[in-house]
Formats: sequence, C-alpha cells, structure tokens
Amino acid sequence: MQIQVNTDHNIKGHEALTADVNSVVTSALGRLSDHITRVEVHLSDENSDKKHGKGEIRCVMEARLESHQPIAVTQHAATVHQAVDSAAEKLTRLLENTLGRLHDQQSHRTDPLLPEEKIKEESSAASSPDE
Repeated sequence: MQIQVNTDHNIKGHEALTADVNSVVTSALGRLSDHITRVEVHLSDENSDKKHGKGEIRCVMEARLESHQPIAVTQHAATVHQAVDSAAEKLTRLLENTLGRLHDQQSHRTDPLLPEEKIKEESSAASSPDE
C-alpha cells in the first residue's frame, strides 16, 4: 500500500508531518492493505484567507482499491492531527463496509457460469470416474 501526502501552501508539508500521516494511515488501514493499492491524503487550511479566523483543517483521504473505483472521505477539524485521525477512522469503516458488501455479492451470485468456467467444470467431470 502506497501512501501519498499532499498539502496546500498554508500547511507545512515537512517530513515529520508526512511520517505522522503515514503512521496513522498504516495503523488504521493496515489490515485492509491487501485490497488497497494506494491512499492519497490531501490536507488544506480552509480559513487561511481570513486574518483572525480560527483555522479549519480539511483532510480528504482517498483509497484506491484493486479493480474498483476510488473511495474518498472528507473530514474537517481544528488541527491536522485531529483531521487525519478522524478521516482515517471514517475511511476504515467505509472500506470495511464496501469490501464486506463486495464479498457478500460474490458469494451470493446466481448468474450463469462463463463459457470458460463451463469448460473447466465439464473437463473435470469427464476426467473423474463415474463407475
């Protein structure tokens, strides 16, 4: 699982921040990493244009699953750490639900076998002795 961290010009994207974000994401999504190819984390300060406004950090976290569309969540918080932690928790829940639904759909399939699958099934039946 590859983790990519992007920040706007108002958030210092130094190595310590990247290491902290990598640690949080790896901890939250580690057990799902077999299904995830990449996680992108986008951090921005939404109130940076206001002189005396309280900073509101936005964290958009996007996971790219093998053979599926990307899944993204957004979280707002007062600090970068709070935004990243909450987004990671939210993304973990969403991925668990999504992967669970995909697993359930595959185990309950009722569509007919594909031609390749029929050939494999017929050849295995023909090679096994019936007598």
